[in-house]
Amino acid sequence: MIRRMNKILFFSIITLGLFACSKDFLNTKPLGEVSSEDVWKDGALTSAFVNEIYNGLGNGGFDEQMLASLTDEAVFTHTGRSINTVNEGSLSPSNTGWVSGTYSWANMYSRIRACNVALENIAKATFDDQPLKDRLNGEVHFLRAYYYHQLVRYYGGVPLIDKAYGLNEDYTIARNSFEECVNFIVKECDDATGLLDGKSMAKGRATANAARALKARILLYAASDMHDIPTLQSKTSFLSGYSNPEVLGYTSGDRNSRWQAAKNAAKSVMDNAGSGYKLDLTVPATAAQGKNNYMSIAMGGGSAAPGVDASAASEIIFGRYFIAEKDEGGSNQGLYNGPNGYHNWAGNTPIGLLVDDYEMMDGTKFSWSNPAQKADPYENRDPRLYASILYDGADWKPRDLISGNVDPANQIQTGQYDLKIGGTLVNFNGLDTRSSTIEDWNGSRTGYYVRKFIDPDPAIVDNNTRQYLPWPFFRYTEAVFNYIEACIELGEEPEARDWLNKIRFRSGMPATTATGTALRDLYRNERRVEMAFEEQRYHDARRWLIAPATLGRKITFISVLGKFKPGKELSGLYKHDKSIYDYTYTPIVDQNHEDRTWVDKMYFRPINLDEINKNDKLVQNPGYQ
Repeated sequence: MIRRMNKILFFSIITLGLFACSKDFLNTKPLGEVSSEDVWKDGALTSAFVNEIYNGLGNGGFDEQMLASLTDEAVFTHTGRSINTVNEGSLSPSNTGWVSGTYSWANMYSRIRACNVALENIAKATFDDQPLKDRLNGEVHFLRAYYYHQLVRYYGGVPLIDKAYGLNEDYTIARNSFEECVNFIVKECDDATGLLDGKSMAKGRATANAARALKARILLYAASDMHDIPTLQSKTSFLSGYSNPEVLGYTSGDRNSRWQAAKNAAKSVMDNAGSGYKLDLTVPATAAQGKNNYMSIAMGGGSAAPGVDASAASEIIFGRYFIAEKDEGGSNQGLYNGPNGYHNWAGNTPIGLLVDDYEMMDGTKFSWSNPAQKADPYENRDPRLYASILYDGADWKPRDLISGNVDPANQIQTGQYDLKIGGTLVNFNGLDTRSSTIEDWNGSRTGYYVRKFIDPDPAIVDNNTRQYLPWPFFRYTEAVFNYIEACIELGEEPEARDWLNKIRFRSGMPATTATGTALRDLYRNERRVEMAFEEQRYHDARRWLIAPATLGRKITFISVLGKFKPGKELSGLYKHDKSIYDYTYTPIVDQNHEDRTWVDKMYFRPINLDEINKNDKLVQNPGYQ
């Protein structure tokens, strides 16, 4: 974990010490400041400068508003946050909608400038510790690559700036081609790998394997449909008349060679970063084991909850870790996303489209057209569903710790149920609905809540107790998925199936024998459910050019009704009980909260008009001119 120091206090101590030792009181340095020259004379100060560059990572994906809510994973419950601007297709250069700070053009370039300053000055630093200089150089190369990759994922090719501008320079610069940006990021990753290989790094710092993982990801993107201009042009029309397609992808070249490069990079991660977590099974885990395996991965091994395996921490190659001493939003995921019946905010709630894509335990697809599955939709499903989603009737934490003795069964209540209260039959609104008697706001609109990334430890009361689970920027399984995808595209299906089945076995799912298009579709769905809420889906749906049928789909909610069986009734407090109730589950398409619309220009985000006005050499992305 990187413990960012209080720079003002730290610098004050140093300068006070300098003042106290000086006899020339007329030539003292300003108290509370360290000159830029002094930073590069001292290893500790140089380290502090590099530490601060990590702040550009923010909370990872653990912000109140998550990228999942720009996808068919989730919807943001609250209004007025500019998410609708994106999801309803009305974004423009003057109204770009919500952009997380970890993708913001201005924020990323601010961090890139800090990287440039560090690299230029570490090269001429006067402190005598070459191993430290090499390590810091490696970290900065990784961070510069990471911040550029964030920009490229949103905008395509961007201006490559590898020096710190001084005063009175010409700051205008044209966008580099997408290929040039990929090559730059790859070289940065290679430089970082060379400098960091073999070094023991503190948790949360860049490592050689983190650099390998970043290289594998950007090369996978480079090989994908969205960045192959002939493919992009054949499947969309928004490039018509656009004179700079090279900033969006490869206008020529051999795609097979790009897939081969992606495969090799992914395999390098797999060969150097251990063996992942429980990817050595030759038969499927049991359903209970599969749920615990997946829950352990989501917890980063860092929960005291029953069933969490601490060794799952090995899955994370590069993560953002949180500590109790700091007031960091990333430790509030339970508050941000938990049920309102526990006094939480229900911010990013899963939509039915995601829940429906979890397979049945036998590997067949779930279908609302199947009467048996419709009657009991949460029975006998992929164990990852139970570790990722809170649905009506799901067991959860003790409610009496925060909401009083209103639910001794400790189950999620997102439906409406028959109930006898004071001898009168009433239509009772569940405690986790938007008509809850606990809170009639902050409730899920979809009938679901996120469970993944919320610590299930019953001692953690989410609305007033922080959790300290890591955000996984890169985990071993992503590298395996990248390898599988490249193998599929190269026609190496047996190898792809072998590794895909390793992931499925860990989660308790059966092996697949699929080939061709069916194998590709299964792989994509497997990646979808395994990497849910990890900032993968938004980029995957775009790079596969499937956004109209995924990101652009109308939101689906679930309506749950519980009616007494003939001769049965329940008085007092409600609990989910199939022996007393007949439950009816009805998927509902909702267009009131968000009327999602996909417009093909949204494959690339618009560059903010302020940036265009500041730099007349910038070319806007197509569809936004």
